[in-house]
Amino acid sequence: MAETIEARWILLIHQIPPRPNYLRVKVWRRLQRLGAVAVKNSVYVLPRSDQAQEDFQWVAREIVEGGGEASICEARFMDGLSDEQVEAIFHAARNVDYAQVADAGRRLLKGIGSGSRNGAEKRPSGDAELARLKRRTAEVSSIDFLGAPGRRAVDKLLGDIEARLRTAKREKRTPAASGVIRRRTRCRTWVTRKGIHVDRMASDWLIRRFIDPEARFKFVPGRGYRPQAGELRFDMFEAEYTHDGDRCTFEVLVEKFQPEDRALRPVAQIVHDIDLKDSKFGRPEVQGIERLVAGIAMAHREDEERLARGSAVFEDLYEYFRRKKED
Repeated sequence: MAETIEARWILLIHQIPPRPNYLRVKVWRRLQRLGAVAVKNSVYVLPRSDQAQEDFQWVAREIVEGGGEASICEARFMDGLSDEQVEAIFHAARNVDYAQVADAGRRLLKGIGSGSRNGAEKRPSGDAELARLKRRTAEVSSIDFLGAPGRRAVDKLLGDIEARLRTAKREKRTPAASGVIRRRTRCRTWVTRKGIHVDRMASDWLIRRFIDPEARFKFVPGRGYRPQAGELRFDMFEAEYTHDGDRCTFEVLVEKFQPEDRALRPVAQIVHDIDLKDSKFGRPEVQGIERLVAGIAMAHREDEERLARGSAVFEDLYEYFRRKKED
């Protein structure tokens, strides 16, 4: 008995009369919306499925009603084109679609937070543009039957746009720390909970490096502590500076005091992902820094030693991003 070879593809083979002109364009647009690709001038293919068969049947009926000819068949390529080559045609077609989305996304990402010189906003809102890009991505994904590699770059880009929009909104509604605020936080005693870990280590470093170079640190029990005059609390219950919504203390301090240094952004993202464990930013450095911080905590019980070790880590991490041309 001959071996039965299962068909992988549905083919639409058609011939369209030269008149009327609109019929050829109409059929071509319909096939594009279905995600079909051409393997010959008048031969289009889709991966085999009941939906693909039904879609081609509707197109075939339209061609026949317009005076043309159409046939639908199941196929497996045995000679000439291979299945791998057909898959490559599908990938190439969808990669073109994803590339168009990515181009628009990069333009949007570049423009977020930058208006015209007189401050007037002449482009559509970032949220509206992002929503449009997401809709277009969903449309392309619905006909991306074989998982084109271009999708990964688009997904990452859309995530970057969302993060940039959130940052831009916070910057717009949160003014930079005034000179009065900065003077009030100079030469202060900064109080936090004992047993410091990543958010408090990083915040300690940030405070002394960018906010209060003369800061003194005090480590107290997490409950029942009543602050003394002149003390500022951070990363603890009822603190002046602590978690706010989905932001860790380090992010809150950066937002409040607005140090003008772009290298702090990736540092804040790393601290966020380690502290909140939500992989919001997906920074590749997270696992290594997380283990390094855990090692500091395991090796040193005294908070002063943890502070010294942690400060060195975050100073070097900051220096890496400061010297790196692009994040």
